[in-house]
Amino acid sequence: MSALPGRVVRTARWTASRGRRAGTRHRRVTRVNRGTRGTAAVNTEAADTLAGRVALVAGATRGAGRAMAVQLGARGATVYVTGRTTREHRSEVDRAETIEETAELVTAAGGTGVAVPTDHLEPEQVRALVERVDREQGRLDVLVNDVWGGEHLVDFGTKMWEIGLERGLRMLRLGVESHIVTSHYALPLLIRRPGGLLVEVTDGTAETNREYRESFYYDLTKYAPLRMAQGLGTELKEYGCTAVSLTPGFLRSEQMLDHFGVTEENWRDAVAKEPGFAISESPVFVGRALAALAADPEVARWNGQSLSSGQLSRVYGFTDTDGSRPDAWRYLKEVTVGGREAGDAEYR
Repeated sequence: MSALPGRVVRTARWTASRGRRAGTRHRRVTRVNRGTRGTAAVNTEAADTLAGRVALVAGATRGAGRAMAVQLGARGATVYVTGRTTREHRSEVDRAETIEETAELVTAAGGTGVAVPTDHLEPEQVRALVERVDREQGRLDVLVNDVWGGEHLVDFGTKMWEIGLERGLRMLRLGVESHIVTSHYALPLLIRRPGGLLVEVTDGTAETNREYRESFYYDLTKYAPLRMAQGLGTELKEYGCTAVSLTPGFLRSEQMLDHFGVTEENWRDAVAKEPGFAISESPVFVGRALAALAADPEVARWNGQSLSSGQLSRVYGFTDTDGSRPDAWRYLKEVTVGGREAGDAEYR
């Protein structure tokens, strides 16, 4: 995302701009922050429900991917975490977080973390990754396609034909082709056992992505995982497996916190600069959403559907690290667009 970093900075910008057009006002949350514990926070409810399960989180270097891996580990899973940034090499995103750190957080949370440097646009690397999982574990229960890393390529408000073709196609490769390559090699292992779960991570629900995202390539990139989940859900059903798409709300990723010059401990200081930040969520929240899905014996009820962390929190009962249940997408629909007079606290 060219002007602003972070997985869902687009949510903030979109929310703010649409709010101005609708003539609505954002109100600062008044709920008292009861403290945060960071990405490695552990949901102690049913902490061992994924013991013996094997997961692959593709794109787990930071943000939602890291938190998802950690929360799977908190429930006892063995989690293979992949990405391009290691302690020896940085990807084009050029941030300090590494997959080795993620694996260590998974293990510290109670699972077993295994870091495997992988460029998911390189088929042979992905093939080798899946072969390793098969060789070492003989199974795969959860596949999370969270590969992205294209924030620096987004040009919001720029016409499609004015964006460099190479730049636009690179975004599609990072956010779409990488998911396809990963599923191609990993799904044959996933379907060996009934109950397997594929999660396509994106930005926005099916409902909110009906609106044009004001950037041609970004719009395609974030809509594609919704269709992947729908289509693959149909194909996986006969094997007793499930596919869903999952989105966080306004995510307080490491990049987003850095952009606003705050930390997870004092993130509310950024609300004055961006009112929509009042309904933001820590990465732990979507991590807990993923863990709840993975531990649900009736997860097939969601097959092919578009899900959000806020929506699932009301179903499974988990909270964010401060005890709240932020629902940015419902806020966007009802307050920002719908014009409902409501304080932000009602959506936490």
